Amino acid sequence: MGLFRTKNIADLIRETKGKNKLKRELTSWDLTLLGIGAVIGTGIFVLTGTGSVTAGPALVISFIIAGLAAALAALAYAEYASLVPVAGSVYTYSYATLGEFVAWIIGWDLVLEYLFAVSSVSVGWSGYFQSLLDGLGIHLPTALRGAPGAKAGMITYFNLPSFLIVIAITFLLSRGITQSKRVNNIMVLIKVLVILLFISVGVGYVKPDHWTPFSPFGFNGVITAAATVFFAYVGFDAVAAAAEETRNPKKDLPIGLLFSLGVCTLLYIVVTLVMTGVVPYWEFKADLAHPVSLALQKAGQNWAAGIVDLGAILGMMTVMLVMLYGQTRISFAMSRDGLLPKAFSKVHPKYKTPFSTTWFLGTVAALVGALIPLSDLAELVNIGTLFAFTLVSVGVLVLRKTRPDLPRVFRTPGVPVVPILSVFINLYLMSRLQLITWVAFLIWMAIGLVVYFSYSRKHAVLNQAEH
Repeated sequence: MGLFRTKNIADLIRETKGKNKLKRELTSWDLTLLGIGAVIGTGIFVLTGTGSVTAGPALVISFIIAGLAAALAALAYAEYASLVPVAGSVYTYSYATLGEFVAWIIGWDLVLEYLFAVSSVSVGWSGYFQSLLDGLGIHLPTALRGAPGAKAGMITYFNLPSFLIVIAITFLLSRGITQSKRVNNIMVLIKVLVILLFISVGVGYVKPDHWTPFSPFGFNGVITAAATVFFAYVGFDAVAAAAEETRNPKKDLPIGLLFSLGVCTLLYIVVTLVMTGVVPYWEFKADLAHPVSLALQKAGQNWAAGIVDLGAILGMMTVMLVMLYGQTRISFAMSRDGLLPKAFSKVHPKYKTPFSTTWFLGTVAALVGALIPLSDLAELVNIGTLFAFTLVSVGVLVLRKTRPDLPRVFRTPGVPVVPILSVFINLYLMSRLQLITWVAFLIWMAIGLVVYFSYSRKHAVLNQAEH
């Protein structure tokens, strides 16, 4: 069968009922909040400032373009998720339809996306948390305030808050999906209320003159900003990784994917319009780390700015929780297939979670965030996600040609136009990223090829069955 051997979908579903099964606990409401929890965080609380000085008020167009790329991919994810409702997200879907080698490439890419996303967001969270502590007169030792070289004019060695928050989230996830979803749902509702507070307070201070010129840096600025703020949409696909813990995956997964993405896109658009209407875009250069708070401070609403800071801290915690959750479930699925060591798919007898895997990956993410600056992590997450979205869209095209017999609860509309448009937008946004990002990505994928041909291909369950 070679590189492109596929897993039988019936066998995949049968595996979810075996000894190492996960608990089915999530509803479409939980999945929608899971998606919102993954998406609304660093993008809306941090990247809106960076995007504003790159595109001006036209940042709203950048968010729409990035959101369109995510939405087109979400349609493909929804078809896959309703077809193969098991853990592992697009990795598992590809194994069942496109073959083992393609599945490995996607799985290895998702390791990059999710693991570094957790690390990236933890660094942003640390900045807000340290700002809060400083305001209370509590100052961490300089050496523990950031990764080496992360802060200009300071000698830093280790980002202690970043490390500790990931360890705390790892502990929560290792204890079970019921506890994790409750914490996530509460924090998501709080941060959405905080965003609505910003909109309701800020809209009274909007000056339409601040939207002129609307696009001071032209089309190039809009597209460059779209490639940058795409990070704001990273994570909605983690909903697909929850298939095996969803009560009715064929129905609930498409709802969770599309609803969460729609809510997040609407909030991004409104927040961007209000923010750039309150403060001229060039003034965000003064505080790129706290752009939403800055807008309220400029409006003289310091009380609301303080609440927004607290909301940002909660918001980024939910992003880390969902990203690490998705990472552990994908590694769980790859291990169950034999592509990673069996230790990664061992389920704790009491908590019914991949306990050891959660702690291993959480510790790695914590160390990466504590030792590597945010700027070096974010673009790697973007290119990994765009690559995954591209493969998902191509997969739908191949699937329609090769497996038209498979029953589908949800079908991607407009095939082949929608998947082709998705591929085009994803590749175009990837082309706007820095050369060093491409080099690092290709090195990561080369390492993945070495791992596959030296270990995974030989130890794959399908390979054992052939022999």
